[in-house]
Amino acid sequence: MIVGIFEAAMLVCFAASWPFNLRRAYLARTNVGTSITFMSIVLIGYLFGVANKLVNDDINYVLAFYILDIALVSAGVLIYIRNRKFDNLSRNND
Repeated sequence: MIVGIFEAAMLVCFAASWPFNLRRAYLARTNVGTSITFMSIVLIGYLFGVANKLVNDDINYVLAFYILDIALVSAGVLIYIRNRKFDNLSRNND
C-alpha cells in the first residue's frame, strides 16, 4: 500500500487545484489568461505517467489518479474551446 504514496499525493494535489481553475475559466467566458499550450503540456505529461505505469507493469491505485487528472485537464481544454467561441463572438460584435 505504501508503494506509490508520494506519487499519488502529488497527483491528488494537482487534481485539487484544477476545479478552481475550471470554475474560474467557465465563469469568465473568455480565454484571457488561459494557455492551451500549458494545458497540452500538462496533459502530455500525465499521458507519459500512464505510459510509464503500463510499460513497467506497475498498475496500481495510482493509475486512477492519473486518469482523474487527465479528465480534469481535458475538461479545461473543453472549456477553452467553449470560451474561444465566446471570444470570437465578442470580437465580431466590436
